[in-house]
Amino acid sequence: MNDHFKIEPSNQDYAELLQITDTHIFADEKDTFDDVDTRASLKQVLDLARGNDWPVDTILATGDLVHDARTIAYERLLEVFTSIEEPVFCLPGNHDSPGLMYELLNTSNVHTSKSIEIGAWVIIMLDSFLLNTHAGQLQQHELDLLGELLEKHQDKHVLVCLHHPPVEIGSDWMDGMRLNNPQEFFAVLDRYNHVKAVLWGHIHQEFNAERKGVRLMASPSTCVQFMPESGEYRKDGRAAGYRYLKLHSSGEIDTHTRRLHGVTG
Repeated sequence: MNDHFKIEPSNQDYAELLQITDTHIFADEKDTFDDVDTRASLKQVLDLARGNDWPVDTILATGDLVHDARTIAYERLLEVFTSIEEPVFCLPGNHDSPGLMYELLNTSNVHTSKSIEIGAWVIIMLDSFLLNTHAGQLQQHELDLLGELLEKHQDKHVLVCLHHPPVEIGSDWMDGMRLNNPQEFFAVLDRYNHVKAVLWGHIHQEFNAERKGVRLMASPSTCVQFMPESGEYRKDGRAAGYRYLKLHSSGEIDTHTRRLHGVTG
């Protein structure tokens, strides 16, 4: 595994990215997530991106890549990812197996690198996986790595990615399985002023906020959506989607989410 990856963006003034998240690919092709064929839905979302926000410099896949962490599930995911020419960078969610990911996904255009340098930006990919729970935690070595990378790349703007939300989103059942140690995470970020945004998955819905000048963002799943502000699990009728990000060399970010039936800011 190459822990640091460098990409030359196609435009000197900005880099273009897609975030896809919570793909939940099954080992058995007959299985579905709440009646959604997750692999077919992922392909539809990628086709949507190709028709609207393409080309991009790279794709970020922010966890819950598979639903059942077995080799065959990752192989079914790889068949989709390796059909894309652009590099795809993956981090683990609570449904994943980090060990299997690192063993299987570092091939062709698919990577599990911890940092990606792209133009005026560095993207940091953190592992918030915590065994035997749907909640997450950044272990000390991840926090140390975050600090080291922020220290090393002070000449770059930074986008930090992880799977679990570091803030409450206003949904009781989801807030019960967010990041367990957000204070430690933000204590590292608060030491630096070149972090521009934090991006995550897990919540299967769009989220936009700001903390101390840092944008906080989450995005629709490529399969099932969760109802915002719900006290318990409820499927949202909104369609699957992805997030597009344009990272300007000035440090500004233009972003929108696009769903199979529309676009939002």
